[in-house]
Amino acid sequence: MPAVLGLNFHHDTSACLIVDGRVYAAEEERWTGVKHNRVSRAGLLTPPTRSLAWCLEAAGLTVDDIDEVWTPAMRPNPPTGAWMADEQAELAAMLPAPLAERLRLISHHTAHVLAGYLLSGADHAAGLVIDAGGSALGADIAVGRERITGYDLRPDRIDRVHQALPLISPGHSAPQRAHPSLGHFYRNLALRVIPPGDEAEGSMMALAAHGDPDRFRRELRDLLVLGDNGLVHVATTWGSYDSDTPLVLGGTEWTAASAADKPLELRADLAAAAQHVFSEAVVHVARHVRRVTGVRTLVFSGGCALNSHLNGTLAERSGYDRLFVAPAPHDAGTAVGAALFAWHYVLKQECLPVPEDADWGPEPGPVSESSLSGGYRLVRGLGDRLLPTVARLLANHRVVGWVSGGLEFGPRALGHRSILAHPGREATRHRLNGLKRRAPFRPFAPVALAEEAAAWFVGEGDPFMNRVVTVRACRADRVPAIVHRDGTARLQTVGQQHSGLRPLLEEFQRSTGLPVLLNTSLNFKGTPILRTAEQTVRAAVELGLDALAVEDTLVVAPGVAHEVSEPIAAQGADQ
Repeated sequence: MPAVLGLNFHHDTSACLIVDGRVYAAEEERWTGVKHNRVSRAGLLTPPTRSLAWCLEAAGLTVDDIDEVWTPAMRPNPPTGAWMADEQAELAAMLPAPLAERLRLISHHTAHVLAGYLLSGADHAAGLVIDAGGSALGADIAVGRERITGYDLRPDRIDRVHQALPLISPGHSAPQRAHPSLGHFYRNLALRVIPPGDEAEGSMMALAAHGDPDRFRRELRDLLVLGDNGLVHVATTWGSYDSDTPLVLGGTEWTAASAADKPLELRADLAAAAQHVFSEAVVHVARHVRRVTGVRTLVFSGGCALNSHLNGTLAERSGYDRLFVAPAPHDAGTAVGAALFAWHYVLKQECLPVPEDADWGPEPGPVSESSLSGGYRLVRGLGDRLLPTVARLLANHRVVGWVSGGLEFGPRALGHRSILAHPGREATRHRLNGLKRRAPFRPFAPVALAEEAAAWFVGEGDPFMNRVVTVRACRADRVPAIVHRDGTARLQTVGQQHSGLRPLLEEFQRSTGLPVLLNTSLNFKGTPILRTAEQTVRAAVELGLDALAVEDTLVVAPGVAHEVSEPIAAQGADQ
């Protein structure tokens, strides 16, 4: 029974164990409560202590049972002749001896791309990874780090076919480094558009739908050089983490410190232009990788693959027949990619089936009476009565938390730790943005039965909520709570194998005729998705949800109790 372990020690700290063909994976943030697990100074490493312990316990293994341990490298510019050795020693020192002895390093971008390719079901695929930065390239390749990497991927080999490299360009007074980091470019602009307190990149993507890209597009386009052979360079300093140097656009200075002082309309126009030129650059690289590989399937991963609007554009304009976005394209997913590398390429095991779900984490556990307050009460042991009861609440436009099965791996709530609502009222979107203290321009995502999605949306959905599609105009008035300003929605499709949400969606469809629900994460502003039943009950009370379903237990708000007790009593009498 082979057992392999993938670990990520950097931000979005995580662990992934594959044993006997089953995936156990979890993110450290779900235990620390710190989003992205940024618990130490930049550059310091953090072991995935609790996520690793959970993976081993859930699988019934000890550290002695693990055959391979792999982790992505991240240290920049190692000295010549010391390729990754110092980092490997530092990481090994954080692990128990049996794991430390087996630890090996894989490139950050290779771990990213394999977290998609080895779950895609594709035999031969092109791969593209774009993020802020990855492993050091080393003196034998170039000075710098992975920023944009293209791959030719096959079951028996991994070939890099494109690598963006930094260059030195002349400045006004001295040579300056030009960066190929599209990840830094997008974040750099997002920090100038979104005031502190909101997640910069996600909020800018949402705000872009409200703006006019033509206002700043030409000026932003001058900051990017798109050349032959997939060349992308970002002018100094906009491809770096620098958010202090003023960016002058349209005669106005833009800095992170002054973002809140700019009118929302002006910020929306810059957001729209940033989204446009960013997407244009990614499509440019993807087309080059297609020409080099001759392959019609693209696997996309890395932090930039979290941009669901970009992914929709990539699917439409890059020339591939199929786009597969890694289930967890952010850095936590590199633990999954490292484990899959060991499973398939090292131990020569068959690829895992294409997943329809990412319920790879811990179960919620029992609900405790001590978590209740404010008049909320418990209804236990509902069994078969839970689904019709919750569907009826949702049909009545109640906002319901839904906690079912293993915790999702990745940044999206996929129906295991979710807040659900009827999508038929615009007011519901406003209520939820208020409850979660989000900017009012931010949209909410739909979740739909996979076989019904084409009747409601134009474009291919995604089981992991990684892609934007267009809501059909003839249907939009029935689901206004999930339609964004530009007529799009970040669609999650639910197939037959989804363990947490499929039966409820089917029940809701029987009740309302709609195969679609609004789905958002069950968490507080600025915190990770919640892990345990007790945490979710406290959140339901503090957020003011109408109800919360945890397995077969229902937590009900005082003003909603009558909508639950009478139908349950009637169902009991019928039985």
